[in-house]
Amino acid sequence: MIPSAWRIVFFGTTSFAAAALKALLSGPDLVVSVVTRPDRKKGRGLRIHFPVVKEMILQYGPDKIRLFQPESVKEEVFQREMRRLDPDLFVVSAYGQILPKPLLDIPSHGAVNIHASLLPKYRGAAPMTWAILKGEVSTGVTIMKMDEGMDTGDILLQEEIPMGEAETAQTLHDKLAPLGARLLLQAMEKMKSGEISARPQDGSRASYAPPFKKEDSRIDWKKEAKEIDRQVRAFNPSPGACTLLEGHLLKVFAGEIREREPEETGERGKDPGGILWVGADSVEVRTGKGSFLIKEVQLEGKRKMSVREFLAGHDIPAGTVLG
Repeated sequence: MIPSAWRIVFFGTTSFAAAALKALLSGPDLVVSVVTRPDRKKGRGLRIHFPVVKEMILQYGPDKIRLFQPESVKEEVFQREMRRLDPDLFVVSAYGQILPKPLLDIPSHGAVNIHASLLPKYRGAAPMTWAILKGEVSTGVTIMKMDEGMDTGDILLQEEIPMGEAETAQTLHDKLAPLGARLLLQAMEKMKSGEISARPQDGSRASYAPPFKKEDSRIDWKKEAKEIDRQVRAFNPSPGACTLLEGHLLKVFAGEIREREPEETGERGKDPGGILWVGADSVEVRTGKGSFLIKEVQLEGKRKMSVREFLAGHDIPAGTVLG
């Protein structure tokens, strides 16, 4: 007899995961517990910030679903609590830790993961960012059965979508998060009815999307304008591609490529990073090949704003060099 409802333990941390959790809470299955990362202190005042998934559960009703925030899922006390819940399935989405085999063995139907790429491409923590950085024209979502490896499990479902020329990490997230939630429910329904069979990944085609460090967002103006454009879009909204303006950190959130080579301007802006022209709505910067028009920025300690707003309070003459 096929069960009409499964007991689910959900592992997730970010807004991407929250979309899947919302779908599960509205579906036929019973979410008996949610596991998310511990609270962290952030910002100048070191204020405590809750994971997005925890915020969602607090609004939903913390008395309805048990919440766990272990420092490590390898803790025996935590694993013992998971066994007591007697789950049918673990659902994992943007959680932030690899689940060890003793934990994966607990649910009667194993564990599934929602991954924001077309596996085996871009295994790892930052698949959306890497897809933009590499200039992909399409990407998608994979629902896979989890094993002990990093995104190496058998594939249950996949769906591909096109990527726009102006795609940012935020716009891509907003497309893939609801897609992942929808595919998850489809995969679970097919698992219950036995209408789905997992297929192994081709490891020879694998590529990787490791997490980024803050310094990876620093703009190298010696690169081609098209590479810088991808970097700006890949790190929008967080942490923001960055450069230095007169010793101060300047984040760049939007701009566009100027395809033609910059005109000769003598000594003014002759090197990569040099400002060639300052207009009403953009600042043109020479790159290793072509130039890049900056259109949205944030100076350290200030709010994000358009270049028009920024120039109203800052004089940046042509010839200034960004570093």
